[in-house]
Amino acid sequence: MTATAKILLLGSGELGREFVISAKRLGAHVVACDAYAGAPAMQVADEFEVFSMLDGEALGVAIDKHKPDFIVPEVEAIRTEVLKEYEDRGQNVVPSARATIMTMNRDRIREVAASELGLPTSKYLYAETLEEMRAAVEKVGIPCVVKPVMSSSGKGQSTVKAQADVDTAWNYAVAGMRGDRKRVIVEAFIAFDYEITLLTIRTRQGVIFCDPIGHRQERGDYQESWQPTAMAPAAVAEAQRQAKAVVDNLGGYGLFGVEFFVKGEDVIFSELSPRPHDTGMVTLISQNLTEFDLHARAILGLPIPSITQFGASASAVVLADRDSSDFVVEGVAEALQAPASDIDIDVRVFNKPTTRPYRRMGVTLALARNGDTDQAREAARAAAAKIKITYRD
Repeated sequence: MTATAKILLLGSGELGREFVISAKRLGAHVVACDAYAGAPAMQVADEFEVFSMLDGEALGVAIDKHKPDFIVPEVEAIRTEVLKEYEDRGQNVVPSARATIMTMNRDRIREVAASELGLPTSKYLYAETLEEMRAAVEKVGIPCVVKPVMSSSGKGQSTVKAQADVDTAWNYAVAGMRGDRKRVIVEAFIAFDYEITLLTIRTRQGVIFCDPIGHRQERGDYQESWQPTAMAPAAVAEAQRQAKAVVDNLGGYGLFGVEFFVKGEDVIFSELSPRPHDTGMVTLISQNLTEFDLHARAILGLPIPSITQFGASASAVVLADRDSSDFVVEGVAEALQAPASDIDIDVRVFNKPTTRPYRRMGVTLALARNGDTDQAREAARAAAAKIKITYRD
């Protein structure tokens, strides 16, 4: 890596913003791309381009124009066939074009995990029409979870608890789909004890892991996360084994967010993102190297020292509740007031130019230096509750 390494970042949300900051600290030149101007990562990048990641021609024009050393996807919905073409010409796609293709679609990464690697997963079927979905639900059984094969941040995901929910779940999944594949996955509901994200970093020296991150979701989207989460040593080892198997299969270098369901010592593969994970925003306060630092170092081939935990930590999201382009975020000063001397609080406001219902507009972070994860979670939630979005239109 040289000090002038150029990165073309595809997708410029809040995760991309933090990645840009980490990459620029290491001397990289970043061009942030997204479908709208003023996206969070564009505000801190060296240059930016505005186009849809699903516009293959525009994507090719951006690559040809900037001639990056690394193409780094931050979103799922991308013309992956274009990335494959450029990788075949010698471009470095992070972590690899195959990884972006496999993980952009839940059906493909599920087949890698279940069929190629033999990892434990929930029972699942696919459907491309409402009629096929009705049949899949009947075979999988109720309750079950329905997700678009291509979406992000839980969009389109719902739980079918009764036969009357099937049509609504299909319509919700279709509305939340990204890209042009009208296909859903119907998964048997797993009575898990908890779910985790295992941040897994594939480097040129081998695979390393962060401490497991627990998280809670609503509408399929993360609401809070905490690190570390209590796990039996055998379950941690099994999660690491499965995560390493998947990332080694996908190849390339970078950080992967690997999600698992855990029941006792049983670990069940759920999903994988070949990039920093939203639940991993807790690492902005919990570790000496954030997930964004780790992703940047792995991509650029830089050394990664020991990952040090500072203590029990948590994050909580700040959500909008309506559509607006004229609003202000208030209450940051109040949120930053720590409730106790052994608790640290931090805040990230994403500066997105518009709001919509349930759109993530910020995150609060808490570190409980006494080692009490529940106290950290409570502090992060309390801080988030103090931040208000005032709409002026």
